[in-house]
Amino acid sequence: MSPILRLVALASFSVLAACATTPPEESSTAPSTKPGYEAVEDDGFMIEAVEERHLSGGRERTEVAYNGPESAGTIVVDTFARKLYHVQEGGRAMRYSIAVGREGLSFRGSGVIGRKAKWPSWQPTANMVRTRPDLYAEYAGGMAGGLDNPLGARAMYLYRGGRDTMFRIHGTIQNATIGHATSAGCIRLYNQDAIYLFEQVEMGTKVKVRSQEESLELEGPYMDDAWGLAVPETPENAARKETDLVAKAEQEAAEAKAAEEAAAKAAAEQAAYDAMSDEEKAKHDEKLAKAAAKAEALAEKEKAKAEALAAKEKAKAEALAAKEAAAAEKATAKAEKAAAAAEKKRLAACTRKGIEEKDCPPLEAANG
Repeated sequence: MSPILRLVALASFSVLAACATTPPEESSTAPSTKPGYEAVEDDGFMIEAVEERHLSGGRERTEVAYNGPESAGTIVVDTFARKLYHVQEGGRAMRYSIAVGREGLSFRGSGVIGRKAKWPSWQPTANMVRTRPDLYAEYAGGMAGGLDNPLGARAMYLYRGGRDTMFRIHGTIQNATIGHATSAGCIRLYNQDAIYLFEQVEMGTKVKVRSQEESLELEGPYMDDAWGLAVPETPENAARKETDLVAKAEQEAAEAKAAEEAAAKAAAEQAAYDAMSDEEKAKHDEKLAKAAAKAEALAEKEKAKAEALAAKEKAKAEALAAKEAAAAEKATAKAEKAAAAAEKKRLAACTRKGIEEKDCPPLEAANG
């Protein structure tokens, strides 16, 4: 492939990636997140932070009042409202937002957690391989756990009657899908939430998957907004959806136009490249190679700069922690010294009054 085509492919990929309709971003600043959703290293894998925009609409893990009939310790999955509750004592529950795949809609009723796995392996079903060999054939023998594995950092497997139901509660790196219906998978959580829930539940934990009737009774009706996110079905949300659908259509039209312009530009550049002599192509290729090398060197420089800054911040934090530990140790020693002096004073006061040590009252009484 010529250098022009390689650049065209990269440009086309970025344009097509932008065609995946998502709510428009309001800022171009560096993504921010919320406590509990920061980037975290887990068993050698670096899990990226969940961007704050993917936590909008109340999708972060939250303790809430719980009005369901289930007992404490139960996991309750509502695929219609796309919520998961871990019921606590005192009418409370920890609420998680979930994505629901096609497999997640196939189970209703109750089961128990019959298996738990960290960074689980995954294997597509025979039917998945048969119907979509282009996607799943290469994984027919299984896929090792890792960041690209569709089960994410943790998986909890639902059993009923001692048998695997094929229903899983698991993590995902596709943070934008949480709160949405997806084409595949069971019950997805942010990896950070999957890790948190995994540590809270034990083998044998009861899992209840609500029916639509139960969901309507306890949550009320839900609808998808313009972007496919589950929201309460209210007149306000319905009106907003109509407005957002117009904005979404305009966004998609703009993205389609940008893709067409990029393709036309790429075709023109390729035609110009094809018209070059071999000597001109060689010079052009050399120029592109130099530009690529320069960009790579700049990227490495920025990476080294970021790593140095991170190391500096880490050293600063460690120094502060050491200083605080030393101060705490000094304060403890001072308190122990004061306590010893007070004890000595108490015994001396009793001795002056002719009171034996075993009958010596507390210091305040001894000085009274």
